[in-house]
Amino acid sequence: MSRYLLGVDIGSSFVKASLLDIERGRSAGSASAPDLEMEIISDSPGWAEQHPERWWSALMTAILKLRTKTKVQGGEIAAIGISYQMHGLVAVDKHQKIVRPSIIWCDSRAVDIGKKAMNDLGHDRTRHRYLNSPGNFTASKLRWVMEHEPDVFKQIDKMMLPGDFIAMKMTGDIRTTVPGLSEAILWDYRQESLANDLLHYFDIPSRLIPDIAPTFGIQGTLTKKAAGELGLTQGLPVAYRAGDQPNNAFSLNVLDRGEIAATAGTSGVLYAITNRPDYDKKSRVNTFVHVNHIPDTPRYGVLLCINGAGALYRWLKNNLSGNNQPSYEQMNTMASGISIGADDLLMMPFGNGAERVLENRDIGASVHGLNFNRHNNAHIVRAALEGVVYSLTYGLQVMQEMSIETDTVKAGYANMFLSPVFREAFVNTTGSTLELYKTDGAEGAARGAGIGAGVYTSHKDAFLGLQKITTIKSNPNQRKHYLEVYERWLEELNRNIQSYSQ
Repeated sequence: MSRYLLGVDIGSSFVKASLLDIERGRSAGSASAPDLEMEIISDSPGWAEQHPERWWSALMTAILKLRTKTKVQGGEIAAIGISYQMHGLVAVDKHQKIVRPSIIWCDSRAVDIGKKAMNDLGHDRTRHRYLNSPGNFTASKLRWVMEHEPDVFKQIDKMMLPGDFIAMKMTGDIRTTVPGLSEAILWDYRQESLANDLLHYFDIPSRLIPDIAPTFGIQGTLTKKAAGELGLTQGLPVAYRAGDQPNNAFSLNVLDRGEIAATAGTSGVLYAITNRPDYDKKSRVNTFVHVNHIPDTPRYGVLLCINGAGALYRWLKNNLSGNNQPSYEQMNTMASGISIGADDLLMMPFGNGAERVLENRDIGASVHGLNFNRHNNAHIVRAALEGVVYSLTYGLQVMQEMSIETDTVKAGYANMFLSPVFREAFVNTTGSTLELYKTDGAEGAARGAGIGAGVYTSHKDAFLGLQKITTIKSNPNQRKHYLEVYERWLEELNRNIQSYSQ
């Protein structure tokens, strides 16, 4: 009898695989690959690409590590769920061969294409139909390929999101989901159908768009070839897929209006659930179809993304102290020895491409108030952690303008939330209560597969084993101090924006 569910999370840094014990509802083990973070190729400013086959190779390694660690056999697994980095473009020919590297989520080359589309189609019409500017999302990236690489575009048989590619490698079938189409800005929210007007404007043939599979449900089964490569059993169902941020919310059981999830990995994200197809007039945050959406009981996720969160922390780790690089744990300890405000040192974490919350400006990362006689590496680390929190607070205020409730935020106990300084700064600057859980995206994908394959009869059953670690609330005295620093940070940000716009 099958005892486990397998979840995989395809990130831009690592690929992770986790096994969920069905009976206990808790993790039975996890593994990731590669050992060093995957390279992001940036041949021009604002570009970010990865080779999709690298994701598949890393997935094979991660699952091998997981099977070796847990001794679980392929026949003991009931279903597979997939979580993936959002907004990427993967293009294949009629033989399912990659025609070019994937243009991934933080690539900003298509920003102007998206702006022109919104101007030509009309701001009100675009926001009403798609809830977002086409911006630098997947549809605009595909149009960029058409304009700049016409010979490549002619080879494309299907365009996909990264999770669709992984599912194709597993099942041989090319399909996508409604939430996936919404994150690509290829979904018409008013018609509940493919965004045919935008496709027509971009002159993209609708035949390039995959057929739709259910978010929860049998999306295909493992082929003999894929089963051999992954060390699993042929015929194993793939029963769930979702972008990493909707899936992170799902993994935290964030499914209903008023609930909000957070993550602070490579990017920093807040993802709030609403039952209204609402939008920000400046497209600083973006609304997508949530995983449990159906027309009769609509659910949408409003997403704030700060590209340069964990990416900034990783850059500091790799560049501090020369060859004697500190670990993330050591960096967290360094920051804890510095007082709130980092002795008047401020940092802008916007060094990972155009930021949607800044209306697609690419103002770059910057440090302000650096004094050679007062500041050291520990101050820089503290300023970086606070800078990420302040940028999330800036976006949270945009959400509040949309009447989104932000009293309680749920997050996995991982990445930047491992830092006591980050947690303290988060609750005291945002004023939110923070709940931390023992889960991650791969585990969430496994729970989703359990629902999709009918292992669990309800969403409630799928989360019986979810463990809350702690609840953290703000401290009035600390909050006052953090808000004072945030106001100075905000003034500096506005000066940077004005300088950029001149």
